[in-house]
Amino acid sequence: MARALQLHLQSFRFRLIAGAAIWIVVGMGFSYAALVSLLRDHVESEFMDELDHHGTELSGLIRLDPAGRLTISQPLSDHRFFEPYSGYYWQVQRGADILASPSLGAARLPATMPLDGVGREEDSTAVSPSGPAMMMQRIIEPSPDVGPVRLAVATDRRLIDEMIGGLRHTLGISLGAIAAGLIVAAVIQVTYGLMPLGRIRLAVAAVRRGEAKRLPDNLPREVAPLAASVNALIATNEEVVRRARTQAGNLAHALKTPLAVLMDEAERIQDAGGDGHVILEQCERMRRQIDYQMAKARAAASRSGAGATAAFGPALEGIVSALSRLHRDRGLVFNVDDAAPDTIVACEREDLDEMIGNLVDNAGKWARTRVRVTAVRAYPGRLSVSVEDDGPGMPEEARERVFLAGERLDEMVPGTGLGLAIVRDVAELYGGSVWIDTSPLGGAAVHLELPIVTSD
Repeated sequence: MARALQLHLQSFRFRLIAGAAIWIVVGMGFSYAALVSLLRDHVESEFMDELDHHGTELSGLIRLDPAGRLTISQPLSDHRFFEPYSGYYWQVQRGADILASPSLGAARLPATMPLDGVGREEDSTAVSPSGPAMMMQRIIEPSPDVGPVRLAVATDRRLIDEMIGGLRHTLGISLGAIAAGLIVAAVIQVTYGLMPLGRIRLAVAAVRRGEAKRLPDNLPREVAPLAASVNALIATNEEVVRRARTQAGNLAHALKTPLAVLMDEAERIQDAGGDGHVILEQCERMRRQIDYQMAKARAAASRSGAGATAAFGPALEGIVSALSRLHRDRGLVFNVDDAAPDTIVACEREDLDEMIGNLVDNAGKWARTRVRVTAVRAYPGRLSVSVEDDGPGMPEEARERVFLAGERLDEMVPGTGLGLAIVRDVAELYGGSVWIDTSPLGGAAVHLELPIVTSD
């Protein structure tokens, strides 16, 4: 899970989408902050304009009653000045004579602007009966008989904050919806733009599985040179593998022919009564080494090429069938438990046959009555094969020595001593491993792990 998450975080798709999402969210955040600031300034300006309008209206209504006290000729047009603590207030003051809106009740606005300088105006903050407020003060002279008066009109900041809060909510939802839409568009754009890379990934997986020999040519021009280079590399590797196999085959033929002649001459010397067993023994050792090195060379050449794959199930079935017939006279029973019948191994079929064949044949030589072969997917990307027998088993100190070329535990048992050495060398060339421990059947258990081919 952690590995999958790490690969996901390192992907181009995630980086492009994450980068776009971050810039979109940051951009929308700055836009939101800037627009909220502009809206606040605009709303406050509108409220101040409204206070100015009410102040102008109130200026034209100020009169003196017959007793010489301040009065207004008619009520203001905005009904909120009549509702107690509505948040809209006005006040007119001349000395100790104060006239206030019914919405103020018994409270008064803290209007302290000096009466000198008719026409002066001042905007400030104040504390109204219902909380903090914006207040506009003005020195006016409604008529010569009235003289200068101080006029104040105020509105609660609560009303401004409520209006701005509603606008912020609407703005936040709108910008959030736009950001979500842009992120979805970025996901679609990135996904569509990276589709050719996905095709290349699938094509490379097909080459690895042996289902294709090259990458497709109908790709966008940005990635077409990459595909062409990969195809050229595949072709070069195939040519290198072909030449290596040809040269290895020629070398084996060139060596085996003189060896056959030497062995024939040695047999003639023995038939004539001479001592030719030393020559025969050395020739046999040379032949084993040639077979051993040829197996390693073939595996190395196959590993360097692309698309080295083999179906494990058919290979195991064929080998067990053949060896069952070979050991039929001994009454050996071969049990196969293949839990991964459709597994494709990252290995050439010839090398897979050689590894499985050597292991099963070796188990058959030592088994008394039974050989068991088990194949399971041990963990992602690996196939685990266990070959067990009910023979005498293998001493722990010999479990590494038997993997050396030419090592044999019992000279009476037929074999060359190269089988397990070839298995280990070939398995390691393909990134696998092999080891020996004790089988529940009583004999030895040889475990082989090989990489498998997946579509990922």
